[in-house]
Amino acid sequence: MFRFKTPHLFLLLGLIAPVYSYATTNYCIAVGGGFGSGGTSFIGKGFAVPAQGECLPWSGFTKTATTVILITSGVGCLSSNGKVLTVSVSSADPPSVGSGQLDSDYITLCPKGTKACPLGGGEDQGAFGGTAEPETCTAALMNLPPTHD
Repeated sequence: MFRFKTPHLFLLLGLIAPVYSYATTNYCIAVGGGFGSGGTSFIGKGFAVPAQGECLPWSGFTKTATTVILITSGVGCLSSNGKVLTVSVSSADPPSVGSGQLDSDYITLCPKGTKACPLGGGEDQGAFGGTAEPETCTAALMNLPPTHD
C-alpha cells in the first residue's frame, strides 16, 4: 500500500494548486452585431458563467465604434434553471461619455448550448441597446490597446 507522508502531500498539493489558480476564462457578448460589425462587444476578463442561481463579478472592457473602449464592471447572474444569463454593468470612458459619467447596460441572454431558450433572443436594455448574444473571444477582440478614446 502506497502512503503519503504529510509533508510530501502538502508539497504535492502546493505544486498542483497554482496550475488551477492561473487558469482564466473570458466571456464576450455581442450587442447589435458586436464590435467590428457596427455594434458593441462586452469583454468580461476572467469571467465564466456562474453556477445555476449564482452571481459572479464582471470586470473588463467594452469595445464600440471604431476606437472607443470603455472600462466596464458589474455582475453576471445565471438563473436557477441555468437558461438565462443576466449581466448588469456600468462603463466609464471620460472622452466618450463625459467625466464622472457612466453608461449602464442590462443584458439578458441564453448562454451557448442552452436548449429551449425562454427569451427567444438576447437583449441589451441600456446605453448600447439591441440584440445580444454570446460571441467568441478572439485575440483581436481581447486586444486592449495602450491608448484609446
